[in-house]
Amino acid sequence: MTAPAPNRWYFDPLSPFACLQWPKIKALRREFGITPVPILLAAVLDARGQKGPAEIPSKREFTYRHVVWQARQAGVPLRFPPRHPFNPLPALRLCVAAGASERVIDAVFAWIWIEGRAADSLEAILPLCDAVQVDPALLGHDTVKATLRSNTEQALREGVFGVPTLAVGDGAEPALFWGNDSHDFAAAVLRDPSLLDEAEFQRLSRLPVGVSRAG
Repeated sequence: MTAPAPNRWYFDPLSPFACLQWPKIKALRREFGITPVPILLAAVLDARGQKGPAEIPSKREFTYRHVVWQARQAGVPLRFPPRHPFNPLPALRLCVAAGASERVIDAVFAWIWIEGRAADSLEAILPLCDAVQVDPALLGHDTVKATLRSNTEQALREGVFGVPTLAVGDGAEPALFWGNDSHDFAAAVLRDPSLLDEAEFQRLSRLPVGVSRAG
């Protein structure tokens, strides 16, 4: 098994918050060598036994409004695709087939979240494949599918429960920073890893559970 890169950014193009965080991740990559890793959010949610925000009607509307607000605050001209949630596998496999290059991730996010185009079928993203010069036949290749599965399994082993997530450190239990709104916290820890050694952060890792809803 190949050892993971020191810092990893797990994402699924299904998430508009991943689109908003991506420019900030690119800036941090220059300092910290962060590796973008495409994963399937649906598989993560299934493994964790939880629903995505868009699967809870009132949370869905709030989440969509929140992301539009965040985009306006960031000066990003975000536009939702025709349907959401949608099947992200074609876009994910395109990212994998291209080696998760910045150029292709840029293009995928722009296609879905800036231009508001559909990406839920191979036919829908054929023009995008042509634009980034990736043979669409590669998206159905067994190696691409296996890499996406392996990426997702790695994320699950590391404790990832949603996207986007920045995993800091290459040990068995990296520090996980979930969501666009955790970015400043993640950047602070990247610049000063001893931050998480402070007493209160350490106490939280041992905090007892007071009550549980589990049956």
